[in-house]
Amino acid sequence: MTTIKSLDEQTQLELEAAAFRTLVAHLQKRSDVQNIDMMNLAGFCRNCLSKYYAAAAAERNVTLDYEDARERVYGMPYSQWKEQFQTDATPEQQAAYKATHG
Repeated sequence: MTTIKSLDEQTQLELEAAAFRTLVAHLQKRSDVQNIDMMNLAGFCRNCLSKYYAAAAAERNVTLDYEDARERVYGMPYSQWKEQFQTDATPEQQAAYKATHG
């Protein structure tokens, strides 16, 4: 059995990329899960993931527009996703967010 520590750099990179693609595909299918719920439970959301993606590009001297990164994560322009799937946060969701994020 292979261990993580024994993986060569390229294989590790490919596995991480595959895991990222799987996560993004999962989030695109689960449009019923609201970003505020993700923030309250996991401390990150689709927008955070988009920022991580754009930041990774910047670290490699690739200029990537944040909206393009969002489209990669959401699977469509953010404005379209927001219109189709985003709901208003409940008072309970807002309170939970404030409790954990100030």
